[in-house]
Amino acid sequence: MGVLAVQDRESLKQKSDALESATPQAVLRWALENHAPKLLMATAFGAEGCVLLAMLSEIGADPSQIRLINLDTGYQFQETLDLRERIREKYGITVEYVRALESVEEMEQRFGGAIYGTDPDRCCTIRKIEPLKRTIEEGYSAWITAIRRDQTHARKSAGIVEWDEKFGLVKVNPLANWTKRDVWQYILDNDVPYNPLHDLGYPSIGCQPCTRAVSAEGDDRAGRWESFGKTECGLHTK
Repeated sequence: MGVLAVQDRESLKQKSDALESATPQAVLRWALENHAPKLLMATAFGAEGCVLLAMLSEIGADPSQIRLINLDTGYQFQETLDLRERIREKYGITVEYVRALESVEEMEQRFGGAIYGTDPDRCCTIRKIEPLKRTIEEGYSAWITAIRRDQTHARKSAGIVEWDEKFGLVKVNPLANWTKRDVWQYILDNDVPYNPLHDLGYPSIGCQPCTRAVSAEGDDRAGRWESFGKTECGLHTK
């Protein structure tokens, strides 16, 4: 994992401030211009991720410039897997599956059963964090995420561009200052494919065993690991 000198951190903060009023498309172009082909984007095919995939198509991003991945935990909803194909059919964009070193069956055999209901942090580490770390270590200098500041307390200070201490590379958050309304307006205006579970009360969609539908009053991460007071898998926490 990389380290960043103090002066480089300040330079990154200045760039983030300069991009604060830029469109997400402009932020994506900046990421491509400054980090391709060592640029990675991880998406779980949430509404925000689908917007960014549509924007990459809109600006004509070359597939050789950016690697697009989904951290396939083995527990995803079928609707999520189907959405990957709908994205490919509409935009010609193929999102690569990146998986843990062991299958769900092998992991559950090792632990004597599923651990998502007893130790979800460990499950997330094995199925998501470790696969992303291995991918980044292949030589990437920046990764793009779909997080927004208003989603959770852990995300409220996210910069448009920032240094990711956990993974040791630049983190680009083109939608950091967008709202849920902004996201869905773009989806409706541009006929972006999205997960039908959003229409059934799922504001945020992760692994099937750890995601529940919630009331309309729930926040953006409500319904995730609700028995554990947990709203983050760990990808976006220090």
